[in-house]
Amino acid sequence: MTKIEFTRRRKRLMQAMGRDSIAIVSASPVRQRNRDVEYPYRPDSDFYYLTGFPEQEAVAVLVPGRDHGEYLLFCRENDPQMETWNGRRAGLEGAMERYGADDAFPISDIDEILPGLLENRERVYYAMGCNTDFDRQVMEWINLLRKKSRAGVHTPGEFIALDHLLHDMRLYKSATEVKTMRKAAQIASMAHQRAMRVCQPGMMEYQLEAEILHESMLHGARFQAYPSIVGSGANGCILHYTENESPLKEGELVLIDAGCEYECYASDITRTFPVGGTFSKAQRALYEVVLEANYAAIEQVVPGNHWNQPHEAALKVLTRGLVRLGLLKGRVDTLIKNEAYRPFFMHRTGHWLGMDVHDVGDYKVGEEWRVLEPGMVLTIEPGLYLTPAKGIAKKWWNIGIRIEDDVLVTKEGCEVLSREVPKEPDEIEALMAGRSLRKKRAIRE
Repeated sequence: MTKIEFTRRRKRLMQAMGRDSIAIVSASPVRQRNRDVEYPYRPDSDFYYLTGFPEQEAVAVLVPGRDHGEYLLFCRENDPQMETWNGRRAGLEGAMERYGADDAFPISDIDEILPGLLENRERVYYAMGCNTDFDRQVMEWINLLRKKSRAGVHTPGEFIALDHLLHDMRLYKSATEVKTMRKAAQIASMAHQRAMRVCQPGMMEYQLEAEILHESMLHGARFQAYPSIVGSGANGCILHYTENESPLKEGELVLIDAGCEYECYASDITRTFPVGGTFSKAQRALYEVVLEANYAAIEQVVPGNHWNQPHEAALKVLTRGLVRLGLLKGRVDTLIKNEAYRPFFMHRTGHWLGMDVHDVGDYKVGEEWRVLEPGMVLTIEPGLYLTPAKGIAKKWWNIGIRIEDDVLVTKEGCEVLSREVPKEPDEIEALMAGRSLRKKRAIRE
């Protein structure tokens, strides 16, 4: 992302806020992993979206119309001794020169400076509840001003959730963001293909996870967007399985749900394939139902359709397929109405995707499903999960299948960002056998 991109975002937000307002956005706190070891630091998505500033212990303040600069950044000062131990800091000069702040102040001085910025502002835009320690600090500043009211100091009278404006902005991706998300999807696609090529019976699930991580890091994605799911056999029926500690067995499927994070933007891709390289008849039959649902849902990702239409399309295909295979009995419409599919498909067909893997943005506006518009990015991820149960033939037991793609809404329809990962069963088998076989898609990708 360029400095211009972040400047444009701040300007848009401040225009929406209006004069006599102030926005306060804090960086993420450092999280402890164990004893004196911290988790790798990752900036808060809202904070990074507006600043591009990657460091901890920082607070961004936006003050529309302020004569001495509208964008202020509180951050750590340069400290040669601490930088020797823990790495370089941008410092106050770097905050202005490299990250576009109009002015920068030491984070240690925030209690002295920020209350004065709040004076005579009518509205405070702030995300209450995200960081309880910082919430208390903000309220201390407000209470300090209230004590000075007899001296003519005006205290802001209105607190507004920053999410309302900022998250709607984040829902619509700019051309720069789309380019970054294409890269994130491309890297994750290569990682999934690598896992398919190297997979063989006798490996451990975590060894396939290692291949995913290795390929992602090779191409500049240092971190995954979420813990990778590598579930073989019965583990593929556990939606958020992350132990990844079982051996891969001949005759079973393995479900991999993995996506990398590139420049703080996520990809989220799931593929399911046979450990031994060939689908059984029952596995292929179920797989083709899920694949048809995936295609049907993607076809509904066009401007003007509403958020729930891809899910409705997937449900219809999945339910019809379950009837065709004898796993459900009855009329498709009635089965959908009664949610008879839920023992086999218990989650939604997708979610927004962006800086967070489950990205921000309302799914309904008022009481109506949100209409899809160009620039939105969502996942399409139908699945079927068959655990041992009375009335289900043994040939279906412990088959978990999910096929997930990252999809961008365009002016003409949609673009499947994850299209490079094979999902046709013949293509998967060919890739695992070391052959090349790419069929033309029956839908717009």
